[in-house]
Amino acid sequence: MELATAPLCARRDIDMLKQCLAATAAGLISASCTLQPLYERPSAPIAPAYPTGPAYDRQPAATGAPRQGWPAVDIGWRDFFADDRLQAIVALALKNNQDLRVAMLNVEAARAQFRITRASLFPTVGGAASAVRQRTPKDLSASGITVAGDYSVGLDVSWEIDLFGRIRSLKDAALAQFLAQAQTRKAVEIALVSQVANQYLAMLADDDQLEVTRNTSKTAEESYRITKLSADNGIATDLDVSQAQGILSQAAGNYEAQMRARAQDENALVLLVGQPLPADLPPGRKLDAQDLLTDIPAGLPSDLLMRRPDIAAAEQTLRAANANIGAARAAFFPRISLTGDYGTLSPTLGGLFKPGSTAWSITPQITLPIFTGGSNAANLDLAQVQKRIEVANYRKAIETAFREVADGLAARGTYDRQISALDQNRQAQARRLELSDFRYRNGVDDFLSVLTAQTDLYVAQQALVTARLQRAANLVNLYQYLGGGWIEHSGDQPRAPDTATDPEIIGTPAETGSRWSWLWPSKKSPTNP
Repeated sequence: MELATAPLCARRDIDMLKQCLAATAAGLISASCTLQPLYERPSAPIAPAYPTGPAYDRQPAATGAPRQGWPAVDIGWRDFFADDRLQAIVALALKNNQDLRVAMLNVEAARAQFRITRASLFPTVGGAASAVRQRTPKDLSASGITVAGDYSVGLDVSWEIDLFGRIRSLKDAALAQFLAQAQTRKAVEIALVSQVANQYLAMLADDDQLEVTRNTSKTAEESYRITKLSADNGIATDLDVSQAQGILSQAAGNYEAQMRARAQDENALVLLVGQPLPADLPPGRKLDAQDLLTDIPAGLPSDLLMRRPDIAAAEQTLRAANANIGAARAAFFPRISLTGDYGTLSPTLGGLFKPGSTAWSITPQITLPIFTGGSNAANLDLAQVQKRIEVANYRKAIETAFREVADGLAARGTYDRQISALDQNRQAQARRLELSDFRYRNGVDDFLSVLTAQTDLYVAQQALVTARLQRAANLVNLYQYLGGGWIEHSGDQPRAPDTATDPEIIGTPAETGSRWSWLWPSKKSPTNP
């Protein structure tokens, strides 16, 4: 039976010891108590609502949202991303990404470690057979027999009676670690969906920047040609030619840098996908036509406790630390074990299975720690400190999640207006360039005004592309921060955190239900082993 206790030092917990001994005296030798502290979820160190103010007041209207009003966890990533090319790339990444493969294998390793620890609760039974022949000098043999032998066949049984819950606490800690790894694996998957989308969007932004630079280079090249012709005819000056050449050279240098960035962003995307991008991918959309969902409700900050797998993983790690305190406390109390043998014993091989050859033995043992040099006390102190560390980590995970969502909401409420203003600035700079060029050709202004207008238009176009990328990336990140990206289609039944989208991602029998499934059936809930 499990008895929840307050987190007091096991050395002074006399009442708990009395309860355990009473249980033993009542004949419940197979039952055990536990010295784990009663687990209580720490309070969430966040406000009951997200921040308010000008940055949060004007959230964008829904655009192309087939599931308006659904929380992020219920929106499939194929519904969130409208770009067919991006959907195909995300699917490839979920199948081939090595970080996701490692995360899934870590889950399998934690599952196996849990089974190893849980097995210690049960008796160990083994078969044994032995044969001994020995010769004794005649003058030392009381019976006069100099050559004798012993033959035995039987079973060996050993069992530690977990009276004070040491093994059970270790089992609970291993289970919590397994569940933490499963939630971490879920966090890795939804982060991968976000990373692939952001890297793809960065490539689209690179393409737009290259287009802007190419157009600027064409304009600068034409301007340089006309200025050079005018200088040859004595109309323009050498200074005008040098200024025009400077703009052309700057655009050429930027073009090379942007091509390098485009190639490196594609390499980063290939790394995430885990294979070269196939040539038969469906056509994609431009950056300003991605049409990502913008109406995902944020809900309440307390919803993050249920939606964020990183928070769930931090809590399971905290539960493991809480269980380790129970194991550390149990080390102060006696350890009871039973060892037994049952079989046949005979001085001759032919007499092993004759009547009267049965032999057995049973050896109960109680080990009581008397002096350990302070190691048990230090282990208990370490377990208690580790729990306080995990409490801090759990609260930090909540605080980080709150900050990420709040930042995402602030950005979602401001990027549309920023992009609108930057687009108006781009149009104004384009008109300014037309007027400056007209005035220069009519002798009203010098060539410097034209060059300045060209530079300002180029900067305005680049700023607009950057803002569009940041807006799209923020929507993707906010989708992740709210727990989205775990299901493929809206309305799908969510998978368990310890399952993969493709059995090949782990390649182990435990996931595919092969001959090892009897150890832990794949459809069995790990929370109720």
